Amino acid sequence: MYCCVIFASTGCTPSNLQNKELSALEKGKIFSWPEGKHGAISVTFDDARFSQIDTGIPILDEYGVKATFYVSISSLEKRLDAWKKAAANGHEIGNHSLTHPCSGNFSFARERALENYTLDKMQYELEESNIIIERLLNVKPVSFAYPCGQKFVGRGQNLKSYIPVVAENFLTGRGWMDEWSNDPAFCDMAQLMGVELDGKDFEQVKQWIDKTTANGGWLVFGGHEIGEGGRQTTRSSTLKALCEYAQDPANGLWLDTVDTIASYIAKQRTGTID
Repeated sequence: MYCCVIFASTGCTPSNLQNKELSALEKGKIFSWPEGKHGAISVTFDDARFSQIDTGIPILDEYGVKATFYVSISSLEKRLDAWKKAAANGHEIGNHSLTHPCSGNFSFARERALENYTLDKMQYELEESNIIIERLLNVKPVSFAYPCGQKFVGRGQNLKSYIPVVAENFLTGRGWMDEWSNDPAFCDMAQLMGVELDGKDFEQVKQWIDKTTANGGWLVFGGHEIGEGGRQTTRSSTLKALCEYAQDPANGLWLDTVDTIASYIAKQRTGTID
């Protein structure tokens, strides 16, 4: 069983979790995954794309795997009944902002460029998106994914990180195109590393998994479309193989939603779970 030093603290909410961890690090509590697992995996998808409903969720449901979906409001509304069913079936619904703002260097984002945003405007986007999701699906998101993986607003000397805004409103914030798994004893929940799942075959995915289990980490995969080809597409064959491998007890992995695993880590950090 993998163990490592972890924080011990009291109280755990999105607004105070980040502030308590540094002082709690000195307590020296030992972290362990449940049931002697060697590592954890979360599978996540962005934007509420149609192929997630048509192809991805049927695969996940076939294997009994629960994933996290960071939904875009406009796409969510177009397939609302299907997303209601997905949420009712235990898949996590996360926040991906109201309008998907990214750097204006992307031509598609010029009208909602982060360079022209303020922290107050971003706060409004996150709150309003949560309100809409809760109204439509009767769930309040506690997980967030940064659109384009970008975490700033403004320009130059006025540039500001909006990570503190995410930390205030959510249990976790997931990045994008990162290069490592998350250390459950140290990671900043407001900026979890997210590893790209799109375009990968299972052998590439397994290399990430092997590194994760060797270090007792939490691997958060991120994808978009689900099928067998095309831009920003997680291959159906890879997703199936990942589900099969991660669910084999011999491989010592815990496969679950971001919220479920993050909540377990938070309880370990606060000493409210053995």
